[in-house]
Amino acid sequence: MSGTPFVTRHGFMGVPQGAPMASTRAAILGIPFDCGTDAHRIGARQGPEAIRRQSHLLRPFDPETGLNPLTALSVVDVGDADVHPGRPEESLAAIEAAVHALAGAGIVPVSLGGDGAIALPEMRALHRSHPDLVTVHIDAHTDAYPLEGLNTATPFARAVEEGVVDARRSFHIGLRGQTMIPGVYAHARHLGYGVIPMRELLAEGIAAVFARVAKVVGDRPVYLCYDMDFFDPAVAPGVCTPTWGGASAREGLEVLAACEALNIVGLNVNTISPAHDVNGMSAMLAGQVALNGLGILARQRQM
Repeated sequence: MSGTPFVTRHGFMGVPQGAPMASTRAAILGIPFDCGTDAHRIGARQGPEAIRRQSHLLRPFDPETGLNPLTALSVVDVGDADVHPGRPEESLAAIEAAVHALAGAGIVPVSLGGDGAIALPEMRALHRSHPDLVTVHIDAHTDAYPLEGLNTATPFARAVEEGVVDARRSFHIGLRGQTMIPGVYAHARHLGYGVIPMRELLAEGIAAVFARVAKVVGDRPVYLCYDMDFFDPAVAPGVCTPTWGGASAREGLEVLAACEALNIVGLNVNTISPAHDVNGMSAMLAGQVALNGLGILARQRQM
């Protein structure tokens, strides 16, 4: 018998844990932070661990191509950003530092949130390596509300004000439901964002909408932010701000597949709240989103 008799199974899908290897092209990063929440549900800080745990129910091989994105990209799970709930400013800096450490090394960070406020430090970090950064934000909400400060309702508004993202080539997709204040969509458009509500996405069709998005975005580097409340609560109940009328599992994964034409330099899957989940189904679906995103990255790098 050789080597250690112990194994660690808490990383994403059993990938190696620790520092990136020389061959690593994408890395899993946990961001267990929810101090930015302004909703009634708190618990997204536990999301990364729940997603990792449920990810062990997933299988890595694409049955049509035989591709295993985990090995094709030499994926590692680097652990969590060094955040401290209750100290938001310190935590935001830690998130930015963790994302920049990966992006600056040419590694695509695939982050597991965490609430929606983490989008701002992620965009700050990605902008440092990609000054012409744009975003495709898949969510029931714009998170670009006409409000002061930083919380889950404002990261994409602050990003425009700070100049870390070009809103003129960026999109919020899948918006629906009532809002806590008026003028939310109008404000996002005023900031320059393309706004595509859920009813427009379904009426026009996913393929047609994303062909239009890809034409506007071009080859610009994209921060793809996938909020799990894009899915209907019947599919993903364990999210911070459940909103009825959302995507089915099939539609949500089809939307992600339609992002393959984009130059993705950062992917975030966020707002899983395990305390509100049912048998881990939302966390498992979030793991599938992350895995499918890695599949996109792997196929792009084979072209």
